[in-house]
Amino acid sequence: MLITDRKQSRLPLINAVKLALKGGVNTIQLREKDLPTKDIYSLACELRAITHDLNASLIINDRVDIVLAANADGVHLGWQSMPVNSVRNLIGFERIIGISAHNLQEALQARDSGADYITYCPIFKTPSKEGVVEPTGTEAIRELKEKIKIPIIALGGITVDNAESVMTSGADGIAVVSSVLKSDNPENTAQRLCSIIRHYSKMPG
Repeated sequence: MLITDRKQSRLPLINAVKLALKGGVNTIQLREKDLPTKDIYSLACELRAITHDLNASLIINDRVDIVLAANADGVHLGWQSMPVNSVRNLIGFERIIGISAHNLQEALQARDSGADYITYCPIFKTPSKEGVVEPTGTEAIRELKEKIKIPIIALGGITVDNAESVMTSGADGIAVVSSVLKSDNPENTAQRLCSIIRHYSKMPG
C-alpha cells in the first residue's frame, strides 16, 4: 500500500503514483487531509481512473463521502473517525474498511468492530509519529498475529533495507509513504519492496 503525501513526493504526486503502481504497488490510500473537499474529490477521481486501469485498489482516508462519490474500493479510519458500524451502513459490505492501530488494545478493538484489515504502526522510528507514538518494533507484529486473523499491514519507517524483517515477523503486507515518494526512482523502489512482500507471502507458515 502506498499512502499519499504530496508534500513528501519528489515528483508530482500523480506521476509518483503511476510509477509506484507500475512497480507493483496494488493499493493506493489517498491521504491528503489538508486539501479542500473539492480538491480531494478531484484527486480521488483521477486516482480512481489510474488504479482502475492498472487493476489496483483505491482507499480513501477517513472521507466516506469521497469514497462514495469517487467509487473508491474502501475507506481507512482512525480513532477520531465515524464508528465502523455507521460507516458499514453507508458503504456496504462490498467495500473495504481499514483501521489504524498503534497497540494491541486498538488492534483488538479494530478486529471486534468489524475491520477488514488494520495498519499497525509505527514499526520503526518515523518523523510523522516522533514524540507521539513509540515504535512497536517487529516483535509486536508476531505477538499480534497470534491474536488476530484479519490482515495486518505494517507501517512506519519501512524501507527496502528493513522490509524483510517486517515480513518475517508475520505481517501480511506493508504500507509506505516516504520510502517510495521520496525515492529518486519510485518504480524501482516499489519493485524491490513488492518483491520482498511476494517472497515471504508465498512461504509456508
